[in-house]
Amino acid sequence: MKARNLVYTALMTAIIAILGLIPSVPLPFIPVPIVVQNVGIFLAGILLGRKYGFLSVIVFLLLVLIGAPILSGGRGGYGVFFGPTVGYLIMYPITAFLIGWMRDRQFEYLDFKRIFITILIFGVLLLDAVGAIVMGLIIHMPIPQALALSASFLPGDIIKAIIASVIAVALIKNPVTLRMMRSFMD
Repeated sequence: MKARNLVYTALMTAIIAILGLIPSVPLPFIPVPIVVQNVGIFLAGILLGRKYGFLSVIVFLLLVLIGAPILSGGRGGYGVFFGPTVGYLIMYPITAFLIGWMRDRQFEYLDFKRIFITILIFGVLLLDAVGAIVMGLIIHMPIPQALALSASFLPGDIIKAIIASVIAVALIKNPVTLRMMRSFMD
């Protein structure tokens, strides 16, 4: 591991934490709020690749576990890993890994369309589906109902996927950040 890569990994962890300062939006019909932090999860995979993107999200979750109030709404502590949001939280590093894996496989061909589709599949559909299923199990809600309620996240999550894709494409077009992104290739 290069020291520079670890610094960028820590920086991405900090960016995810900073996105937690944006207040969450509670919904009256589902115990999981709308958050912006998943944009950071998407960017971790796209910018850092599978290994370091995964690592940055794991460090973020470890900070949450030990009590850092860096989740949206100032939440933190091990209690959040026993609540209805745990499925989403557990999927965060997996999402970053899968987005990073696809990024690593298609690095030379990355464009808005490829990045957006990758984020849409792994960062929106898979994350929301698994998160909803686990939420349904925890709060004793039928899985089809949990999935239907989770569909309320789709419009906002698609917008977040577009935002992350635009940021990623802008960074890929910059020779300095492109060189940095290449340094994360294994």
